[in-house]
Amino acid sequence: MQMLFYEDAVPVQGARHAECFVEMRGYGFCRGVNSVPLTAVEFRSAAGEYPIVFVQSGASLWPAVVLGLRREENLMVTEQGEWLGRYIPAFVRRYPFVFSAAAGDRQMVLCVDEAFPGFNRQGRGEPLFTPAREPSPYVGRVLRFLQEYRAQFARTRAFCERLQQLELLEPMQARFTVGTMPLSLGGFLAVGRQRLKALPGDALASLAAQDELELLYLHLHSLRNFESLHHRLPFAAAEALPAAEAEKRVTVH
Repeated sequence: MQMLFYEDAVPVQGARHAECFVEMRGYGFCRGVNSVPLTAVEFRSAAGEYPIVFVQSGASLWPAVVLGLRREENLMVTEQGEWLGRYIPAFVRRYPFVFSAAAGDRQMVLCVDEAFPGFNRQGRGEPLFTPAREPSPYVGRVLRFLQEYRAQFARTRAFCERLQQLELLEPMQARFTVGTMPLSLGGFLAVGRQRLKALPGDALASLAAQDELELLYLHLHSLRNFESLHHRLPFAAAEALPAAEAEKRVTVH
């Protein structure tokens, strides 16, 4: 899940990218994904607009924001690539750049996705290097952003490990109807309210002391956003769903 829309990420090098530029053209690159990873520090900004859930892949657990109610569908991006929400997740904002581990994970290498439509050699957008083949100020800003993202990534991983240790998560499924057609979205986890209530006092105190209890309540509060996300579905799928079929219903289990 950590790479999603990346197709051809290669290390940024002066010899290869001295005359390369990156032009941001909106967010059409993520139109085909219905969720993206989220770091813990983003919960407060994201909880007012998106459902925040947890995704399990093997032993790895990660928070994610749900952006669409069907596979390969992002209801928050228009056909023109405009983002409809107020908050744009950092995972999306970091694209087309990403860190790759090198030298046994002790060193991080900046990479760029050369498949990104805004990657070019025609002088459009921000240069990756100066005429002297030094990293440009733009690349410097990208590095600082990714370094902060990596630090928040580590904090979020520790938060998720505590949720697993406390066994707070359980499978969830959002069920909804469009007209007379029943649909469902699953494959996610959510904090079980009864499990949270059953935690001993010392565990709750520890979560509160690390500001993680607030994250859990932000997550639970955000689940109501399945309804507002669902209201976007008929407009995003106008060709497949007549406007008259606007009666909708969402339940989360």
